Amino acid sequence: MALDVVDLREFYARPLGEIARRVLRAKLRARWPDLRGQRVLGIGYAAPYLGVFRDDAERLLAFCPAQTGVAAWPEGRPNAAALVDDGMWPLPDAAADRIVAAHALETSESAVEVLREAWRCLAPGGRLIVIAPNRRGAWAQSDATPFGHGRPFSRSQLNELLREALFAPEGWGEALFMPPLEGRLALRSALAFERIGARLWGPFAGVHVVEASKQAMRAIPARPSRKARVAPALRPAPVGAPAPQI
Repeated sequence: MALDVVDLREFYARPLGEIARRVLRAKLRARWPDLRGQRVLGIGYAAPYLGVFRDDAERLLAFCPAQTGVAAWPEGRPNAAALVDDGMWPLPDAAADRIVAAHALETSESAVEVLREAWRCLAPGGRLIVIAPNRRGAWAQSDATPFGHGRPFSRSQLNELLREALFAPEGWGEALFMPPLEGRLALRSALAFERIGARLWGPFAGVHVVEASKQAMRAIPARPSRKARVAPALRPAPVGAPAPQI
């Protein structure tokens, strides 16, 4: 079940949501350190993370699915957010250079449909980052955060899903190793948990952060037509020719 946009905004306004935002923004910036002149699209509820690219991206857009709802974004600036259908976005082909998918695949009725629409809207050589809950992590087990709603993924499931939509996974990472607790001690120790967890218990992270590249569809060459083999014409034997010996 998808959370409402109001619930998502409230989570990111809380201290735990602010920690999650800081950690995941750092992961995104590490993957894409320079997006000068690039067109960046966020799908699902990616608005909390897109601001990290505001100073260098040519354009930022945020698309929210109908089941979540949409709110104006960014605050105090011309609106760049829109409500869209999972498999039909108001963009022409190859309109985006980078796409960030957050709170998108786990609550979609068809994750493959979302990814195929992302493939259509990405320019040749475009890249996608998916932030998705890890089914083995504590965040997927708690409904106190948005990552505990919808369908979590194992690494192999996410890999298969991306390949089915013609994306090639190229960079894997994990984040949110801290427990999803609001206590003061847990919040103060959050960054230490991130450093230690990345070295010691990667498979149990809260979310996967995977970067994938758009693969061009390869045309299947037509098989060359086989020429029909024509049997040689038979000529009658000359009259008076001796019968063959048996």
